[in-house]
This record gives sequence, structure tokens and C-alpha cells, in this order.
Amino acid sequence: MDKDRIAGSAKVIKGKAKEAIGAVIGDAKLETEGKADQVEGRVQNAVGSAKDKVKEVVKGK
Repeated sequence: MDKDRIAGSAKVIKGKAKEAIGAVIGDAKLETEGKADQVEGRVQNAVGSAKDKVKEVVKGK
């Protein structure tokens, strides 16, 4: 598993927490930052997944 997939998943979780906290306390900026973190995490996760696929192809699996 590529390190980008791990870091991306962590960002998604962090973003969900930020979004939820922002919604509870009424902080629109924090809520928006949380959503942005989730998108960034999903992109990073996709990059890691692509790297894993390339490694599999190169190894012949």
C-alpha cells in the first residue's frame, strides 16, 4: 500500500471531523476547510492507488 493512500485516508478523516465540528459550532470557514481537506485526501488516495496499480503492472502481477 502506497504512503499516499494512507495519508489521503487520514486527510479525509480529518476533513470529516473539521466539517462536523464547524457545523456544530456554526463556523462556516472550518466547515469549508473540512470539505476541502476531504477532497484533497480523496485525490491523494487516488494518486496512491494509481501508483499501486503501476507497481503491480511493473512486477507482472
